[in-house]
Amino acid sequence: MAVKKILMLAGDFVEDYEIMVPFQMLLMVGHQVDVVCPGKKAGDFVATAIHDFEGFQTYTEKRGHNFTLNADFDKVDTAAYDALVVPGGRAPEYIRLDPRVLEIVKEMAAAGKPIASVCHGQQVLVAAGVLNGRTCTAYPAVRPDVEATGGRWCEVNATFTNACVDGNIVTAPAWPAHPEWIRKFLDVLGTRIEA
Repeated sequence: MAVKKILMLAGDFVEDYEIMVPFQMLLMVGHQVDVVCPGKKAGDFVATAIHDFEGFQTYTEKRGHNFTLNADFDKVDTAAYDALVVPGGRAPEYIRLDPRVLEIVKEMAAAGKPIASVCHGQQVLVAAGVLNGRTCTAYPAVRPDVEATGGRWCEVNATFTNACVDGNIVTAPAWPAHPEWIRKFLDVLGTRIEA
């Protein structure tokens, strides 16, 4: 398997499972993952939030773990990366206001590199303008944003466990979709796991 160098965009109150699980799974299969946050450097941390589905009209939110960043945001050169991951949570709603975040996404998309995004992470893809004419899914509250930017909506199943692939873009509605979302992302990356 060819090792891929993957960039992950984070911010304070990124969803705990949506940063921790993909980070660990991608490392587990042998890829390198650099996690960055605007305004922060390697060794700094971001606070995470745990979103849960407990029967209310929307998810609940609790304080999660601290996640230590392992790369400097200001040093990101997209040419050095093979793929991009955008986790959800609170972070996407404000990191999408950072011009360099949008440049990173646009550069990765223009190069046709695999992009995996989950839950509210698609807010960053919307703000970068890379979903026009593309099919994706997201947390249902993000659907109006996806459609307003010219994206086509892939319906979320009842258990939030489905993922959607449109070329190089792999999306999912929330962390319950990790098994399918990450499997499909690995397929797009060309990663083969053999027994």
